[in-house]
Amino acid sequence: MRYTLLFLFLCNSLFSQSGIEKSPTVDTYFNKKVTDDYRNLEGVKDSLILNWMKTQNTYARSILQSIPERQYLIDKLNEMDGKKVYSIDNLQITNNSKYFYLKRKSTENISKLYTRDSFDGKEQELFTPNDYKKNNKEHTITYIKPNYDGSKVVIALTEGGKEVGDMIIVDVVTKKVSPYIITNSWPANGGVSWLPDGTGFIYIHYPTIDHKSALFLKDMIAVVYKIGDDPLKLHPILSRTFSPELNLNKEDFPVVNINSNNTNYLIGRIGGAASFSDVYYADFSELYDKHINWRSLYKKDDKIVDYTIIQNSLYYITSKNTKNNILAYTSLQNPTFTPSKVLIREMNDEVIKTLHSTKDGLYITTTKNGVEAKLYFYNLKNEIKEINLPISAGSISITTLSNNSSDIWVTCSGWNSLNKRYKYNIADNKFIPENLNPLIEFDEFKSIKVLETTVKSHDGLEIPLSIIYNKELNPKDKLPLLAVGYGAYGISLSPTYARFALLWAVKGGIAIYPHVRGGGEKGEEWHLGGYKKNKPNTWKDFISCIEYMHKKGYSTPEKTAIWGSSAGGLLIGKTITERPNLAKAAIAEVGLMNALRMENSPNGANSTKEFGTVKNKEDFDALYEMDAYHHIKKGKKYPSTLITGGYNDPRVPVWQPAKFAAKLQEDNSSKNPILLKIDFDGGHGIDNPKKKAYEDAADIFAFAFWQLGHPDYQPKGNNQK
Repeated sequence: MRYTLLFLFLCNSLFSQSGIEKSPTVDTYFNKKVTDDYRNLEGVKDSLILNWMKTQNTYARSILQSIPERQYLIDKLNEMDGKKVYSIDNLQITNNSKYFYLKRKSTENISKLYTRDSFDGKEQELFTPNDYKKNNKEHTITYIKPNYDGSKVVIALTEGGKEVGDMIIVDVVTKKVSPYIITNSWPANGGVSWLPDGTGFIYIHYPTIDHKSALFLKDMIAVVYKIGDDPLKLHPILSRTFSPELNLNKEDFPVVNINSNNTNYLIGRIGGAASFSDVYYADFSELYDKHINWRSLYKKDDKIVDYTIIQNSLYYITSKNTKNNILAYTSLQNPTFTPSKVLIREMNDEVIKTLHSTKDGLYITTTKNGVEAKLYFYNLKNEIKEINLPISAGSISITTLSNNSSDIWVTCSGWNSLNKRYKYNIADNKFIPENLNPLIEFDEFKSIKVLETTVKSHDGLEIPLSIIYNKELNPKDKLPLLAVGYGAYGISLSPTYARFALLWAVKGGIAIYPHVRGGGEKGEEWHLGGYKKNKPNTWKDFISCIEYMHKKGYSTPEKTAIWGSSAGGLLIGKTITERPNLAKAAIAEVGLMNALRMENSPNGANSTKEFGTVKNKEDFDALYEMDAYHHIKKGKKYPSTLITGGYNDPRVPVWQPAKFAAKLQEDNSSKNPILLKIDFDGGHGIDNPKKKAYEDAADIFAFAFWQLGHPDYQPKGNNQK
């Protein structure tokens, strides 16, 4: 009884106000005055602000850890790990068929690097992060890249999920680590490209790695590094300063690689948070010249989705002047994209997604509604055929070696099926299983089903919807509903083994994935349907899918939780400010909540490519409309909300979720708890060790079920007689 009363008292009392003093700032945009009540929270290094966030975090964690059955998800995930014994990811295969991959045993918190000479070869442990001592902090491996013959491998390491970190070089034969450590690196953006002779590689150097500095993510430099040289002596090959004639912006990522199918050229891509890029090429012989003569390969307006090189021809997928994309080719030495030499015209109901080449021809993947994948082969003689996959797949990924090899591997994925990897033999038209991970079927998931359907949105457009449930859908049951959404950057919520959703269903709930506009499920047109001024379609599609579940009788607002991460935080924030009575609980994880101010963060200049800039009137109007923070209204009753942030987040600054939480706590008139949880050691949550990742997932799982009234997650006390 005492526990229950204390628990409820704390929930009701803390959230009657934010607990931090307001600091209203008035900005004027195109004659519109906008008041920002908590601008002061952007000063995250200020001791007052830092202490407030720590107090909020301590309280949120105490509440979350007090929820009965919070440990359930952690225990179940660990139990599943134990049955698998180990898990493998980040597989890399060299041209001579050596395997490199990250492997984590079920008893371990972080992955180690292993290698073997072939799929059936003997496994050897090559490197463990525990051998990397820096700041006495635990590091995780975030990226690996072996050279072509597998004699050396680059390993990227980061501390506490901060993403930006160091790279080391390991000699595979001796297992010795090069004495030189390459700092200021983040190979998740741009990767590492080895020189053909394996003596060095190309990567992006970040001059500033303090993610709270205004100089962070500015003036990056593509450099070439020769093994044995001092990495502090940079050799630039593409940057705003080194290549002034290309007119790069400060925020552009200069990505340079050497295509394994034609090593005569350097390929330079001006990367960033956009669907399409300007791409250049230069002769490899110019690599060490004082100035490289970069020539245009294609422009953003050519809308190249993917490409491969065969001899001196560029085969590419484009979305220009087409809804579902086409496949065409052009000369690499004299590229022209209008008119295109079309090989495969637009398909009905299938979007051409990826392109891969072997010595036999081209492999093309397509998707229908983002949830049904197909594989095709084109033999370069105007003959195309569908390859029947060994199992039904929601999504597939392809691995090839080069145009000198027939080797191709296909990994098939689905919401409720473990990823299965096959090697395809084109001569026999057969798929041979080559799974590195153990394929363990879990009895508790045998009754879980998936329904793929479509739902009419506010404007009549059909929105794909994936529904994961246990046994049968019965309108009389009114089950706990979890809706997961994203909808930005043209990124698809593709079907992949969804342990969280499956366990949600095991506990008696329904999980749904609305494939809203802004994502890439139905091609670039789908992305543009939720882009800048069209952004309201993203949350209106999401709302329509939830309303569909309510109208069907499968759930109710009081039994509905919504969840989104990163740019998906915008979706969650706008859903609860637009329709505060649609759901009982909301989770905004490391979310973009204050779109109007994102431009003022280090990563903001890149975000303008997706969301717009306040310097443009039309973009400003769109940004204001999508800004969840500025749409919180005093006196409104908002749902229970769990808001998370990472103090070292290089993508979404921690003040974005902090400001949203402060204003929501202050203006909310309901008694629903508004919790702010901050990871002061981590970042965006991408590279978290197992223990932290499972604990974060358990917090979300427990919070949602607690608020939706699941009996296993309610405080015990006065209800127990």
